[in-house]
Amino acid sequence: MKSSAIALLLGLSVSSLVFGQEKDYPIQPLSFTKVQLEDTFWLPRIETNRTVTIPASFARCENTGRINNFRMAAAKKGKFCTVFPFDDTDIYKTIEGASYSLALHPDEKLGNYVDSLITTVKNAQEPDGYLYTARTIDPLHPHKWAGAERWVEENNMSHELYNSGHLFEAAAAHYQATGKRNLLDIALFNADLLVQTFGPGKRHVAPGHEIVEMGLVRLYRITGKQDYLQLAKFFIDERGKRKYDKSSSDVWKNGSYFQDDAPVTAQDQAEGHAVRAMYLYSGMADVAALTGDQAYIEAIDRIWNNMVAKKIYVQGGIGAVPNGERFGGDYDLPNATAYNETCAAIGNVYWNHRMFLLHGDSKYADVMEKVLYNGLISGVGLDGKSFFYTNALQVTKGFTHKDLEAGRSGWFECSCCPTNIARFLPSLPGYMYAQRDQDIYINLYISGTADLQIAGRPVKIEQQNDYPWNGLLTFHVIPQAEQQFTLRFRLPGWTKNEAIPSDLYSFKKASNKPVVIKVNGQPVKYQTEAGYALISRTWKPNDLVQMDLHMEVRQVVASRNLKDNIGKSALQRGPLVYCAEWKDNGGRVSNLQLPANAVFKAQFEPDLLGGVNVLKGKAFTAIPYYGWANRGEGEMTVWFPSAAGTKKISK
Repeated sequence: MKSSAIALLLGLSVSSLVFGQEKDYPIQPLSFTKVQLEDTFWLPRIETNRTVTIPASFARCENTGRINNFRMAAAKKGKFCTVFPFDDTDIYKTIEGASYSLALHPDEKLGNYVDSLITTVKNAQEPDGYLYTARTIDPLHPHKWAGAERWVEENNMSHELYNSGHLFEAAAAHYQATGKRNLLDIALFNADLLVQTFGPGKRHVAPGHEIVEMGLVRLYRITGKQDYLQLAKFFIDERGKRKYDKSSSDVWKNGSYFQDDAPVTAQDQAEGHAVRAMYLYSGMADVAALTGDQAYIEAIDRIWNNMVAKKIYVQGGIGAVPNGERFGGDYDLPNATAYNETCAAIGNVYWNHRMFLLHGDSKYADVMEKVLYNGLISGVGLDGKSFFYTNALQVTKGFTHKDLEAGRSGWFECSCCPTNIARFLPSLPGYMYAQRDQDIYINLYISGTADLQIAGRPVKIEQQNDYPWNGLLTFHVIPQAEQQFTLRFRLPGWTKNEAIPSDLYSFKKASNKPVVIKVNGQPVKYQTEAGYALISRTWKPNDLVQMDLHMEVRQVVASRNLKDNIGKSALQRGPLVYCAEWKDNGGRVSNLQLPANAVFKAQFEPDLLGGVNVLKGKAFTAIPYYGWANRGEGEMTVWFPSAAGTKKISK
């Protein structure tokens, strides 16, 4: 495998020496292939993803007809047999996840199966590179969303470019994991068709569902072909040019649903379909890093501030409104109908990671951590084969909303979330570390070993901890020989009395316990910068760093602009947001109240929900939010009314 391929596996980093590239993210992530996990929290989830989720996803692609769509497209006969024109992407996403897994855990049987699927995909590709089974099967009778001709409904709901984007993401991952070009060549053939079709003097369109922009950037990083980067920027710059009724309150008619109501550089709010938005803002960050477009950076800075200050739930969920899976207005965050699509959580991690790479501020990693430990992994059951499309904040007996699930499901007609989980989880180690010259950022506290190169010399960092249950962290720093460099340890916002990097949520009571850092057993004074503790020294082999992040049970209160949460509190310990579930509280939780002076004790229960710290108090028992609905259906809540003077949650 090419060395540059491994370095690029997350599609975010490339040496400026390859292709003579001058601009990129100022901070570069450490490839996930350079991190070996050994922890008891994330590693079992990644292993379950490998052994259960990915095989189950492939099986469901088979038995629902998704793969058969490609076979019929190759034969040019039959009838598109699934529901949505973007169903092709479930195969691409599962191949992407399988590719990440193959890079870390070689599996000949899985590799052969993936190759057979790639052949099936290749056979469905049209002679000029077009790949879209919803039209190719029967061009005279395409899917109703597709339009009579190619691309005519792309700005709306055809998802032709969305399919291409996921193909590009999968192809980049597969090539970089295996060194094989079979899927990459299919993707490049399709990308070249896009270059021939779209651009100045050609067809103009703002993609209806973004991700092709991110995918084109990944192909650019592999090939160095400027056409791909330029086309990604062209698609982004096309937004805001279509004629909509800007005065309409209908989000579809005014263009905001598609983030198409204004040029991206004039936008300042997180708006529209939440997954589309996350992919757009991630693509803007990629293109800005590679082109130096400051107007893009200023726009996504404004949008990020709007989202984090006014449009995010306490467990990191985004996209409150079921009608359109979208952001609502400022402070429109109701509990009973919270939508919080799992795909939006994954997209939020993609975006915040890129914002960190641009700016180097820990606040982006804080949001990333909040989403990872709460509103993202809640989307997959502990069995690895049951899922949430939406992630509720409150479930009350007798309450049913047509767009929300009462319990976990094995599959959905629109199965974007299960396959997105399958592709994301194996890449998680790539979000832990990053580097700027001789400064190493440590963003996520997960046990394992990282292999770095600092000034051309190998350095290992071994993390040992029991995070997120315990805040005592140990790092063995192992340079090959004595070497000067700086380690930047993220000081999580919750250690600094910051529930989120805004005033949307805050801790009810401040904690004054400092973060103590010791080097070789001796406490050290450290400088803080952008939310990181900096330890600069000449490191020796087997130097030992210890950090103590005090984990207290904290009550979280919301801004009074969140009307649903006035007089209520949520519970957080370390990075984890907690909820009360029916199973632990006499069959219901809608009657629970939280005394202001409530005391909870964290107690580890190894046989519950895969091993969790439960919060036990006289008022009730709470479990980590991510673990709810793994023991059957019933009531659940994240927010608790005060025991004094506040109405109870509606029964």
